[in-house]
Amino acid sequence: MEAEDDQFGSMMDEIHSNGGVDDSSRHRPIISGEQLDIEAYDALYSGRTKIMRLLFIADRCNNTSMQLEALRMAYDEIKKGENTQLFREVVQKINGRLGPNYGPDAGWTDSVDRRAEQRKEKLENELNAYRTNLIKESIRMGYNDFGDFYYAHGQLGEAFKNYVRTRDYCTTAKHIIHMCLNAILVSIEMGQFTHVTSYVSKAEQSQDALDPITTAKLRCAAGLAHLEAKKYKLAARKFLEVGQDLGNNYTEVIAPQDVATYGGLCALASFDRVELKSKVIDNINFRNFLELVPEVRELIQDFYTSHYASCLEYLGNLKANLLLDIHLHDHVETLYSQIRNKALIQYTHPFVSVDLNMMANAFKTTVTGLEKELESLITDNQIQARIDSHNKILYARHADQRNATFQRVLQTGGEFDRDVRAMLLRANLLKHEYNARSSRKHGNI
Repeated sequence: MEAEDDQFGSMMDEIHSNGGVDDSSRHRPIISGEQLDIEAYDALYSGRTKIMRLLFIADRCNNTSMQLEALRMAYDEIKKGENTQLFREVVQKINGRLGPNYGPDAGWTDSVDRRAEQRKEKLENELNAYRTNLIKESIRMGYNDFGDFYYAHGQLGEAFKNYVRTRDYCTTAKHIIHMCLNAILVSIEMGQFTHVTSYVSKAEQSQDALDPITTAKLRCAAGLAHLEAKKYKLAARKFLEVGQDLGNNYTEVIAPQDVATYGGLCALASFDRVELKSKVIDNINFRNFLELVPEVRELIQDFYTSHYASCLEYLGNLKANLLLDIHLHDHVETLYSQIRNKALIQYTHPFVSVDLNMMANAFKTTVTGLEKELESLITDNQIQARIDSHNKILYARHADQRNATFQRVLQTGGEFDRDVRAMLLRANLLKHEYNARSSRKHGNI
């Protein structure tokens, strides 16, 4: 492997050592591939999202004991609320596998449904009275209570309608922000992320009424909307802007650990080295989030310092658990592919030639597999190089200096020709006294 310039020598040594030679100075524990700690995961969230995340894990994981544990915790959590329809669905999923204590409970469901009917009738009577009296604040509260009622019972569409109806009765900026936050919460649960973007923008118009916690919530919501739309760079920027004020104040949607994971992976997949250094690694605010997820912090650092084997090992160990994340699962393969491609591009960039055997070792893959990856990147014009398949060497295609010199000579010649023609034209004009004649004509007029 030849270095194009002396300044890349240290980087080459570092990459070389990362390709398989023992580097005793970098003993760093790699996270194990152990299954997700559901109890610890469950503790990060509250409300409906806690239940939906547990059910998502139960549907996606292949481990039976883990699946039953998630269903058991979802069952217990649902019984703290009033969503009898979701309770019946969980009982059906459990299918008697957790014993008699986790089966149908007709007494509980009948009692909750009966109370719900009474509560609904009371809310309707109150709202009708408020409408008759035309008291805007009371009407707003009435619709808000209806929204809370429907949300608690899992009727998200009705909840959204009632929350949005409060908009006509909002009298202060804080009321508008409250309405937007409710609409955003329900929209996230329904997967309607266009609504999320819309209501985030509406809330941000009331800047004077936004406190730091609300601002952090809106940035999280915007980040989730961009993530869902596969706009990873925009998502990364929003998550990186989330302030420490978020804390555990938005656990009904997202945990601080998620901000670190979503923001870190989106940044790795979409930022260049300069942005990664300035906006992620040197970002004191975001560093506090990364401390909550050391694996993500370490893989970002490894990527930046060109320790690709270690970085990819972290990613590999994290993958199984990330595929169980309700928001990230659809994006894991795409993000991993983009991160790996960036690593391949970054690895080859400083060098005139690269030994594919050494590179394959660094990326824990076969030479044949590596060749296919590089071929794809070369075809997409992301790497300017050619592959010597016989000798297993990648040669960088740097600018043809000879051709560039000829082009500069031709350009200079063209400019010289133009200047000479302009000088000759001026000389001819002076010779025939064109300027003098023109001046005399103007004088006679």
